[in-house]
Amino acid sequence: MLTIGELASYAGVTVRAVRHYHAKGLLPEPERDQSGYRRYDAGAVLELIKIRTLAQAGVPLARVRELLQADEERFAAAVAEIDQRLRAEIRERQRHLEQIARLASGESLALPPEVVEFLDRLRALGVDERIVRLERDGWIVVAAHSPGRAPEWAARKREQIADPGLVDFYLTLSQALDWAGDDPRLMELADRLAAYITRLADERGDDYVADVDLELPFVKLMDTVAFEAAPPARRLIELLKERGWAGWTKLERTCTRAVRD
Repeated sequence: MLTIGELASYAGVTVRAVRHYHAKGLLPEPERDQSGYRRYDAGAVLELIKIRTLAQAGVPLARVRELLQADEERFAAAVAEIDQRLRAEIRERQRHLEQIARLASGESLALPPEVVEFLDRLRALGVDERIVRLERDGWIVVAAHSPGRAPEWAARKREQIADPGLVDFYLTLSQALDWAGDDPRLMELADRLAAYITRLADERGDDYVADVDLELPFVKLMDTVAFEAAPPARRLIELLKERGWAGWTKLERTCTRAVRD
């Protein structure tokens, strides 16, 4: 016969855990012997090991009680179900670990090759690395949100970056990162950007300048990323709206659409 301490030791739990399982009605509490101690037999060790194993597998204690009272067939079926759930959780955690590893290993593993190519092109053009990082962080969010569409959008961006007008905007925006929100040069930058967007939309259609499938919460998230990383972006949005375009991540033509000369 075993004391509570010996029982806990053989089952690999603490005495406190044994008493907790007693309180929950999972493990029967034996009567005290003449010396006033509770004594446990080998069966209690087996029961306690079952309880510990199920609890460590994430089975709620209420379900543990049910399984301990089940016949062999029901118990085996329940264990198979638990095994299936645990394997699914392991696969999900493995996927998360892989995502974290990709984020820590650089752009080439965290992003589709089409996006990496676009970012490398920005660097080759002399765009400020802060702008490149802003683009990269935005693309990481986009690739996680819409992995099937990211290569398509990246291809569109690579096509657009061949336009000297957009290149000029990126280079000027690189300088604008250090400008104050009331810097008059932002007015000129907004003029040039609005003119470029309007020309592009007139030639290729409004849907070409910004994808219409993006949900509003996601658009707001992306805008927030831009505002935090590039403070002039918020002021540019205000100036663009005056020039006929609303938004940042998702541009929409407004009714005024007047572009300053």
